[in-house]
Amino acid sequence: MKGVGSILFLMGTLVVLMTANVYFGAVNIPARAVTDILLGHEAERASWNFIIWENRMPQTITALFSGAGLAASGLLLQTAFRNPLAGPSILGIDGGANLGVAVTLLLLGGSLTAGVFSLNGFLLVIIAAMAGAWAIMAILIIFSRLLRSNTMLLITGVMISYLTSSLISLLNYGATEEGVRSFMMWGLGSFANVTIDRLPAFVLTMSVGIIGSLLLIKPLNALLLGENYATNLGINVRRTRTLLLFCTGLLTATSTAFCGPIAFVGLAVPHIARLILGTADHRRLLPATLLTGACLALLCNLLSTLPADSLIPINVITPVLGAPVVIWVIMRMKE
Repeated sequence: MKGVGSILFLMGTLVVLMTANVYFGAVNIPARAVTDILLGHEAERASWNFIIWENRMPQTITALFSGAGLAASGLLLQTAFRNPLAGPSILGIDGGANLGVAVTLLLLGGSLTAGVFSLNGFLLVIIAAMAGAWAIMAILIIFSRLLRSNTMLLITGVMISYLTSSLISLLNYGATEEGVRSFMMWGLGSFANVTIDRLPAFVLTMSVGIIGSLLLIKPLNALLLGENYATNLGINVRRTRTLLLFCTGLLTATSTAFCGPIAFVGLAVPHIARLILGTADHRRLLPATLLTGACLALLCNLLSTLPADSLIPINVITPVLGAPVVIWVIMRMKE
Protein backbone atom coordinates (compact mmCIF):
# COMPACT_ATOMS: atom_id res chain seq x y z
CA MET A 1 0.00 0.00 0.00
CA LYS A 2 2.94 2.31 0.58
CA GLY A 3 3.76 2.18 -3.13
CA VAL A 4 0.17 2.88 -4.23
CA GLY A 5 -0.20 5.70 -1.69
CA SER A 6 3.07 7.27 -2.81
CA ILE A 7 2.06 7.12 -6.48
CA LEU A 8 -1.29 8.75 -5.67
CA PHE A 9 0.49 11.45 -3.66
CA LEU A 10 2.83 12.18 -6.58
CA MET A 11 -0.11 12.33 -9.00
CA GLY A 12 -1.90 14.79 -6.72
CA THR A 13 1.25 16.89 -6.41
CA LEU A 14 1.62 16.86 -10.19
CA VAL A 15 -1.93 18.19 -10.67
CA VAL A 16 -1.36 20.95 -8.09
CA LEU A 17 1.93 22.04 -9.70
CA MET A 18 0.46 21.99 -13.21
CA THR A 19 -2.41 24.17 -11.99
CA ALA A 20 -0.02 26.54 -10.23
CA ASN A 21 2.10 26.88 -13.37
CA VAL A 22 -0.97 27.95 -15.35
CA TYR A 23 -2.35 30.33 -12.71
CA PHE A 24 0.91 31.98 -11.62
CA GLY A 25 3.65 33.61 -13.68
CA ALA A 26 5.78 36.69 -14.20
CA VAL A 27 2.65 38.59 -15.29
CA ASN A 28 -0.05 38.88 -12.62
CA ILE A 29 -3.39 37.63 -14.01
CA PRO A 30 -6.40 37.34 -11.66
CA ALA A 31 -7.36 33.74 -10.88
CA ARG A 32 -10.95 34.34 -12.05
CA ALA A 33 -9.66 35.59 -15.40
CA VAL A 34 -7.44 32.51 -15.81
CA THR A 35 -10.41 30.25 -15.05
CA ASP A 36 -12.57 32.08 -17.61
CA ILE A 37 -9.84 31.72 -20.25
CA LEU A 38 -9.49 27.99 -19.58
CA LEU A 39 -13.27 27.62 -19.91
CA GLY A 40 -13.11 29.24 -23.34
CA HIS A 41 -14.30 32.74 -22.46
CA GLU A 42 -12.61 35.93 -23.58
CA ALA A 43 -10.58 37.76 -20.93
CA GLU A 44 -10.70 41.47 -20.17
CA ARG A 45 -7.36 41.87 -21.95
CA ALA A 46 -6.44 40.08 -25.17
CA SER A 47 -2.85 39.74 -23.94
CA TRP A 48 -4.01 37.50 -21.09
CA ASN A 49 -5.43 34.96 -23.57
CA PHE A 50 -2.10 34.95 -25.37
CA ILE A 51 -0.13 34.50 -22.14
CA ILE A 52 -2.24 31.53 -20.97
CA TRP A 53 -2.58 29.63 -24.26
CA GLU A 54 0.64 30.58 -26.03
CA ASN A 55 3.02 30.79 -23.06
CA ARG A 56 1.97 29.16 -19.81
CA MET A 57 0.22 26.08 -21.21
CA PRO A 58 3.07 25.07 -23.59
CA GLN A 59 5.62 25.84 -20.88
CA THR A 60 3.79 23.66 -18.35
CA ILE A 61 3.49 20.72 -20.77
CA THR A 62 7.14 21.12 -21.80
CA ALA A 63 8.33 21.06 -18.19
CA LEU A 64 6.18 17.98 -17.49
CA PHE A 65 7.55 15.93 -20.40
CA SER A 66 11.12 17.17 -20.11
CA GLY A 67 11.32 16.45 -16.38
CA ALA A 68 9.73 13.00 -16.76
CA GLY A 69 11.96 12.08 -19.70
CA LEU A 70 15.24 13.18 -18.11
CA ALA A 71 14.33 11.43 -14.85
CA ALA A 72 13.57 8.18 -16.70
CA SER A 73 16.90 8.47 -18.55
CA GLY A 74 18.72 8.79 -15.24
CA LEU A 75 17.01 5.74 -13.75
CA LEU A 76 17.73 3.62 -16.83
CA LEU A 77 21.41 4.52 -16.79
CA GLN A 78 21.81 4.05 -13.03
CA THR A 79 20.28 0.58 -13.31
CA ALA A 80 22.18 -0.46 -16.44
CA PHE A 81 25.58 0.67 -15.13
CA ARG A 82 24.81 -0.14 -11.49
CA ASN A 83 26.16 3.29 -10.63
CA PRO A 84 24.10 5.66 -8.43
CA LEU A 85 25.89 8.68 -9.89
CA ALA A 86 25.10 7.90 -13.53
CA GLY A 87 22.93 10.41 -15.37
CA PRO A 88 22.00 11.54 -18.89
CA SER A 89 25.14 13.68 -19.12
CA ILE A 90 27.49 10.85 -18.13
CA LEU A 91 27.53 9.23 -21.60
CA GLY A 92 28.14 12.50 -23.43
CA ILE A 93 24.80 12.57 -25.26
CA ASP A 94 23.90 16.05 -24.04
CA GLY A 95 27.55 16.99 -24.66
CA GLY A 96 26.95 16.09 -28.31
CA ALA A 97 23.89 18.35 -28.34
CA ASN A 98 25.94 21.14 -26.77
CA LEU A 99 28.63 20.69 -29.41
CA GLY A 100 26.08 20.84 -32.23
CA VAL A 101 24.67 24.10 -30.89
CA ALA A 102 28.18 25.46 -30.27
CA VAL A 103 29.12 24.85 -33.90
CA THR A 104 25.94 26.63 -34.99
CA LEU A 105 26.19 29.67 -32.72
CA LEU A 106 29.95 30.04 -32.25
CA LEU A 107 31.31 28.92 -35.61
CA LEU A 108 28.48 29.59 -38.08
CA GLY A 109 27.10 32.68 -36.37
CA GLY A 110 23.59 31.28 -35.99
CA SER A 111 22.82 30.72 -39.68
CA LEU A 112 23.56 28.07 -42.31
CA THR A 113 23.31 28.72 -46.04
CA ALA A 114 23.96 26.24 -48.82
CA GLY A 115 22.86 27.54 -52.24
CA VAL A 116 19.14 28.33 -52.06
CA PHE A 117 18.87 26.38 -48.80
CA SER A 118 19.03 28.52 -45.65
CA LEU A 119 18.42 27.86 -41.96
CA ASN A 120 18.65 30.16 -38.97
CA GLY A 121 17.18 30.91 -35.58
CA PHE A 122 15.75 28.39 -33.15
CA LEU A 123 14.97 25.80 -35.84
CA LEU A 124 18.66 25.57 -36.72
CA VAL A 125 19.55 25.25 -33.02
CA ILE A 126 17.11 22.34 -32.63
CA ILE A 127 18.44 20.56 -35.72
CA ALA A 128 22.06 21.10 -34.63
CA ALA A 129 21.41 19.85 -31.09
CA MET A 130 19.56 16.76 -32.32
CA ALA A 131 22.27 16.02 -34.89
CA GLY A 132 25.04 16.31 -32.27
CA ALA A 133 23.21 14.16 -29.73
CA TRP A 134 22.28 11.47 -32.26
CA ALA A 135 25.84 11.36 -33.58
CA ILE A 136 27.16 10.63 -30.08
CA MET A 137 24.39 8.11 -29.49
CA ALA A 138 25.28 6.30 -32.73
CA ILE A 139 28.91 6.11 -31.58
CA LEU A 140 27.82 4.73 -28.20
CA ILE A 141 25.59 2.09 -29.79
CA ILE A 142 28.53 0.97 -31.96
CA PHE A 143 30.76 0.77 -28.87
CA SER A 144 28.03 -1.09 -26.96
CA ARG A 145 28.29 -3.82 -29.61
CA LEU A 146 32.08 -3.93 -29.36
CA LEU A 147 32.46 -3.67 -25.58
CA ARG A 148 31.05 -6.39 -23.35
CA SER A 149 31.62 -4.50 -20.12
CA ASN A 150 29.21 -1.79 -18.98
CA THR A 151 32.08 -0.21 -17.07
CA MET A 152 34.13 0.19 -20.25
CA LEU A 153 31.12 1.70 -22.03
CA LEU A 154 30.64 4.11 -19.14
CA ILE A 155 34.30 5.17 -19.29
CA THR A 156 33.96 5.63 -23.06
CA GLY A 157 30.99 7.94 -22.48
CA VAL A 158 32.94 9.98 -19.94
CA MET A 159 35.84 10.36 -22.40
CA ILE A 160 33.41 11.49 -25.11
CA SER A 161 32.06 14.09 -22.66
CA TYR A 162 35.58 15.41 -22.07
CA LEU A 163 36.23 15.52 -25.81
CA THR A 164 33.04 17.46 -26.63
CA SER A 165 33.71 19.85 -23.74
CA SER A 166 37.21 20.51 -25.07
CA LEU A 167 35.92 21.20 -28.57
CA ILE A 168 33.30 23.60 -27.20
CA SER A 169 36.00 25.46 -25.25
CA LEU A 170 38.04 25.75 -28.44
CA LEU A 171 35.04 27.16 -30.32
CA ASN A 172 34.39 29.62 -27.47
CA TYR A 173 37.97 30.82 -27.67
CA GLY A 174 37.64 31.97 -31.27
CA ALA A 175 33.97 33.09 -31.24
CA THR A 176 32.47 36.57 -31.29
CA GLU A 177 31.08 38.18 -28.15
CA GLU A 178 27.53 37.89 -29.49
CA GLY A 179 28.00 34.20 -30.30
CA VAL A 180 29.39 33.43 -26.84
CA ARG A 181 26.48 35.26 -25.20
CA SER A 182 23.89 33.40 -27.32
CA PHE A 183 25.46 30.04 -26.48
CA MET A 184 25.65 30.91 -22.79
CA MET A 185 21.96 31.94 -22.69
CA TRP A 186 20.95 28.69 -24.44
CA GLY A 187 23.04 26.72 -21.94
CA LEU A 188 21.11 28.18 -18.98
CA GLY A 189 18.05 26.16 -20.00
CA SER A 190 14.43 27.23 -20.41
CA PHE A 191 11.07 25.51 -20.79
CA ALA A 192 9.75 28.60 -22.57
CA ASN A 193 11.49 27.77 -25.88
CA VAL A 194 8.80 25.33 -26.99
CA THR A 195 6.03 27.33 -28.62
CA ILE A 196 2.52 26.04 -29.30
CA ASP A 197 3.55 25.20 -32.89
CA ARG A 198 6.59 23.17 -31.78
CA LEU A 199 4.79 21.44 -28.90
CA PRO A 200 3.27 18.49 -30.85
CA ALA A 201 6.66 17.40 -32.23
CA PHE A 202 8.26 17.73 -28.78
CA VAL A 203 5.50 15.79 -26.98
CA LEU A 204 5.38 13.05 -29.62
CA THR A 205 9.15 12.45 -29.56
CA MET A 206 9.34 12.48 -25.76
CA SER A 207 6.35 10.12 -25.56
CA VAL A 208 8.11 7.58 -27.78
CA GLY A 209 11.13 7.60 -25.45
CA ILE A 210 9.00 7.35 -22.30
CA ILE A 211 6.91 4.46 -23.67
CA GLY A 212 10.12 2.72 -24.74
CA SER A 213 11.44 3.10 -21.19
CA LEU A 214 8.26 1.55 -19.74
CA LEU A 215 8.66 -1.44 -22.07
CA LEU A 216 12.10 -2.09 -20.53
CA ILE A 217 10.79 -2.61 -17.00
CA LYS A 218 11.22 -6.42 -17.00
CA PRO A 219 14.83 -6.40 -18.34
CA LEU A 220 15.73 -3.60 -15.90
CA ASN A 221 14.50 -5.63 -12.93
CA ALA A 222 16.58 -8.58 -14.15
CA LEU A 223 19.68 -6.38 -14.53
CA LEU A 224 19.42 -5.39 -10.86
CA LEU A 225 20.75 -8.87 -10.01
CA GLY A 226 23.57 -8.75 -12.55
CA GLU A 227 24.06 -9.48 -16.25
CA ASN A 228 24.68 -13.22 -15.73
CA TYR A 229 21.39 -13.60 -13.84
CA ALA A 230 19.57 -11.61 -16.51
CA THR A 231 21.04 -13.83 -19.24
CA ASN A 232 19.91 -16.97 -17.36
CA LEU A 233 16.39 -15.53 -17.33
CA GLY A 234 16.50 -15.27 -21.12
CA ILE A 235 17.20 -11.53 -21.30
CA ASN A 236 19.31 -10.48 -24.27
CA VAL A 237 21.63 -8.10 -22.41
CA ARG A 238 23.24 -6.57 -25.49
CA ARG A 239 19.91 -5.87 -27.15
CA THR A 240 18.56 -4.45 -23.90
CA ARG A 241 21.60 -2.19 -23.61
CA THR A 242 21.11 -0.97 -27.19
CA LEU A 243 17.40 -0.25 -26.61
CA LEU A 244 18.23 1.46 -23.33
CA LEU A 245 20.79 3.70 -25.04
CA PHE A 246 18.26 4.49 -27.77
CA CYS A 247 15.56 5.53 -25.28
CA THR A 248 18.02 7.50 -23.16
CA GLY A 249 19.48 9.18 -26.21
CA LEU A 250 16.08 10.06 -27.65
CA LEU A 251 14.84 11.60 -24.39
CA THR A 252 18.06 13.46 -23.63
CA ALA A 253 18.56 14.69 -27.19
CA THR A 254 15.00 15.95 -27.53
CA SER A 255 14.92 17.69 -24.16
CA THR A 256 18.34 19.29 -24.69
CA ALA A 257 17.53 20.37 -28.25
CA PHE A 258 14.29 22.11 -27.30
CA CYS A 259 15.01 23.30 -23.73
CA GLY A 260 18.80 23.44 -23.46
CA PRO A 261 20.83 21.25 -21.09
CA ILE A 262 18.76 20.80 -17.90
CA ALA A 263 21.11 19.85 -15.07
CA PHE A 264 20.63 17.48 -12.10
CA VAL A 265 17.09 16.26 -12.93
CA GLY A 266 18.24 12.96 -14.41
CA LEU A 267 20.84 12.45 -11.69
CA ALA A 268 18.86 13.38 -8.58
CA VAL A 269 15.24 12.40 -9.28
CA PRO A 270 15.68 8.57 -9.32
CA HIS A 271 17.13 8.79 -5.80
CA ILE A 272 14.22 10.94 -4.63
CA ALA A 273 11.79 8.38 -6.06
CA ARG A 274 13.64 5.52 -4.33
CA LEU A 275 13.48 7.46 -1.06
CA ILE A 276 9.73 8.01 -1.44
CA LEU A 277 8.92 4.39 -2.39
CA GLY A 278 11.61 2.48 -0.54
CA THR A 279 11.87 -0.08 -3.36
CA ALA A 280 14.05 -0.89 -6.37
CA ASP A 281 11.24 -2.67 -8.26
CA HIS A 282 10.95 -0.82 -11.58
CA ARG A 283 7.27 -1.71 -11.90
CA ARG A 284 6.66 0.97 -9.27
CA LEU A 285 9.94 2.84 -9.33
CA LEU A 286 9.86 3.90 -13.00
CA PRO A 287 6.32 5.39 -12.86
CA ALA A 288 7.26 7.13 -9.59
CA THR A 289 10.44 8.47 -11.21
CA LEU A 290 8.47 9.82 -14.17
CA LEU A 291 6.02 11.57 -11.84
CA THR A 292 8.76 12.92 -9.56
CA GLY A 293 10.76 14.24 -12.51
CA ALA A 294 7.70 16.01 -13.88
CA CYS A 295 6.93 17.48 -10.44
CA LEU A 296 10.49 18.72 -9.94
CA ALA A 297 10.62 20.33 -13.39
CA LEU A 298 7.25 22.02 -12.82
CA LEU A 299 8.43 23.29 -9.43
CA CYS A 300 11.60 24.70 -11.00
CA ASN A 301 9.57 26.35 -13.74
CA LEU A 302 7.24 27.89 -11.14
CA LEU A 303 10.17 29.20 -9.09
CA SER A 304 11.75 30.66 -12.22
CA THR A 305 8.77 33.02 -12.63
CA LEU A 306 8.87 34.45 -9.08
CA PRO A 307 10.65 37.72 -9.99
CA ALA A 308 8.20 40.22 -11.46
CA ASP A 309 8.52 40.75 -15.24
CA SER A 310 11.56 38.45 -15.55
CA LEU A 311 12.61 34.80 -15.49
CA ILE A 312 15.33 32.97 -13.57
CA PRO A 313 17.16 30.43 -15.79
CA ILE A 314 16.20 26.84 -14.99
CA ASN A 315 19.83 25.76 -14.51
CA VAL A 316 20.18 28.29 -11.72
CA ILE A 317 17.44 26.52 -9.76
CA THR A 318 17.99 22.80 -10.49
CA PRO A 319 21.43 22.59 -8.80
CA VAL A 320 19.98 24.15 -5.63
CA LEU A 321 17.39 21.36 -5.48
CA GLY A 322 19.49 18.55 -6.95
CA ALA A 323 22.94 19.04 -5.41
CA PRO A 324 21.83 18.18 -1.82
CA VAL A 325 20.38 14.89 -3.11
CA VAL A 326 23.64 13.99 -4.87
CA ILE A 327 25.65 14.85 -1.74
CA TRP A 328 23.30 12.64 0.30
CA VAL A 329 23.88 9.76 -2.16
CA ILE A 330 27.66 10.19 -1.89
CA MET A 331 27.48 10.16 1.90
CA ARG A 332 25.43 6.96 1.83
CA MET A 333 28.00 5.36 -0.49
CA LYS A 334 30.65 6.15 2.10
CA GLU A 335 28.82 4.21 4.81
